[in-house]
Amino acid sequence: MNADTSPPLSPTLLDAARTAQRLPYPLLVEALAALLQDPSVQVPARLVLPLHGGGSLFVMPALDGITAITKLITFTPANAGHGLATIQGDVVVFDVATGQRRLILDGPTVTARRTAAVSVLAAQRLAPNKQGPLLIVGAGVQGKAHLEAFAEGLHTREFLIASRSASSAQALAHYAQTLGLQARVVLDADAALADCPMTVTCTPAREVVLRALPRSDAFIAAVGAFTPSMTELSADLCRHVAEHGTVVVDTVDAGHEAGDLLQAGLDVARFASLADVVRSEAFAVNGPVLFKSCGWAGWDLAAARAALLA
Repeated sequence: MNADTSPPLSPTLLDAARTAQRLPYPLLVEALAALLQDPSVQVPARLVLPLHGGGSLFVMPALDGITAITKLITFTPANAGHGLATIQGDVVVFDVATGQRRLILDGPTVTARRTAAVSVLAAQRLAPNKQGPLLIVGAGVQGKAHLEAFAEGLHTREFLIASRSASSAQALAHYAQTLGLQARVVLDADAALADCPMTVTCTPAREVVLRALPRSDAFIAAVGAFTPSMTELSADLCRHVAEHGTVVVDTVDAGHEAGDLLQAGLDVARFASLADVVRSEAFAVNGPVLFKSCGWAGWDLAAARAALLA
């Protein structure tokens, strides 16, 4: 039998702006929840290769019965001091039946938006008090994505912003105001924790940024740390919530990635995952909630599925 020599169809290449247009937060949150209930989803462990100079190369495949993806990105923390993006790369989307490439999505945009959407999904299902304000610790790409996601996904209208960079915090507060939201900069994140039923930490995770114990109706999404050596939350805070509240991780892979929990000496395997929450008819939440997010190629697959629908 002769080989098929017909030219392959060219995939749609989307830049950052067009990728974002394909991933509106409400649609993305729905896609994430649907993926967690799809038994055809397969997500092998991601491959992380160290790069000279302190960066890392991430290779993250995932598939279901229709769509397969691979996210290929670099993470270069040192770029932050040189005005360069710390995350760069692409998400390549394939059709399972034909093997053809369907889309090439901008990797940093997918990462930012799906991470923020995961936090919103967790808050929708777990936050004891969804009224706001939301405290955002870290005013970079993830800080902006979380502000947009909570405004669209939970209709949060008031934000407090804390950052080591005063100019970044002011810029994010100004951006929020252009969207018709209330936002102000706070200098002490620990002090602000008492006034905010919801908090997101999305920093480079080079040091602890929250030490104060949360209020009894708190929801904290810790996003920045995704290796055993990274941390944003103090050990005392993590242990307090583990003892007096509810800890949920984004996936079971967090067992070897959740630096905040691991450095607090906690057995991460004992905590429920977001899949457990979504699949439960009545997941029990007691006391303050800590949602630890480390990242997973399944979230990128959900984003690809959403982008194909948009």
